[in-house]
Amino acid sequence: MEMENPADFSYLGRNFSDVSNGEHSSAFSDCNSDRSGEFQTASSQSRRLLISCTSDNSDDLIRQLIADLEAGSIEEQKQAAMEIRLLAKNKSENRLKIAKAGAIKPLVSLLSCSDLQLQEYGVTAILNLSLCDENKQLIASSGAIKPLVRSLKTGTPTAKENAACALLRLSQIEENKVAIGRSGAIPLLVNLLESGGFRGKKDASTALYSLCSVKENKIRAVQSGIMKPLVELMADFGSNMVDKSAYVLSVLVSVPEARAALVEEGGIPVLVEIIEVGSQRQKEISVAILLQLCENSAVHRNMVAREGAIPPLVALSQSGTDRAKQKAETLTELLRQPRSGNVAARASDVSL
Repeated sequence: MEMENPADFSYLGRNFSDVSNGEHSSAFSDCNSDRSGEFQTASSQSRRLLISCTSDNSDDLIRQLIADLEAGSIEEQKQAAMEIRLLAKNKSENRLKIAKAGAIKPLVSLLSCSDLQLQEYGVTAILNLSLCDENKQLIASSGAIKPLVRSLKTGTPTAKENAACALLRLSQIEENKVAIGRSGAIPLLVNLLESGGFRGKKDASTALYSLCSVKENKIRAVQSGIMKPLVELMADFGSNMVDKSAYVLSVLVSVPEARAALVEEGGIPVLVEIIEVGSQRQKEISVAILLQLCENSAVHRNMVAREGAIPPLVALSQSGTDRAKQKAETLTELLRQPRSGNVAARASDVSL
């Protein structure tokens, strides 16, 4: 498995170099627990759940819930999955306890159920259990990846969003990234990025950012048409997706297929506009992407220069962050001497 380190940027207090270590999800998006609406419950069941959440010992309840998952009616399975989801959401220490009691395999079985509500409850419970680092590999080894991918394709909107978050959590174990990519997740995440609601777009971009640290997943993403929605979202400053889309692009642009697709989808003028009017963070990531695009291609350097990039780059080199200034100065020099091999060689020495 070929891993590539993403550009070394700071985002919400974290370095982008931290992404591959599995601790980045809360920095990049808020897949920290499910954000589904509270499910309706009968009063007696609600009291039982309240008691379990405040009790020091919920082992008996957990065993009963697992029994209901394994042998109960559809309604009993829904109730059990809902209560496990809430137990795992509201008390972090319950996540390991529930997994050790044997809940994961019956929950995974729910993901293949034809009842979409039951499938959604199962996905959401698995998401919350995956928030415990010790559970991630157990969930993956229990066969959850392919059913979660199916939920991305056939589930309710909430199931799709929570499946994307669960796959993100599992992808924080490096060996799972290839397995998730080979299970067909990338095209479905690209579709969620393009056509999902705001939360779906955020969750998809977060999962794609993590998965695309693996080269073969970068290629899959490009082949799945990711560049079009990325460029469109970066061009829409009202989308609140400019940063996230640019960060996903930053991990893709290291492969030539992504650079070609970026140019084809009209990404150069969008990146130049961000350097002109974007936030400091947006300017920094955009100039870094253009630097990767230009450092080994005179054709791309000429295209960027013709878009009028030099004046805003000069301004950024005088008023940006130290890192942005360095990159803007290097890119400006490249654009002014597009056929200079020496300048291109010096650009390759700039840490991305």
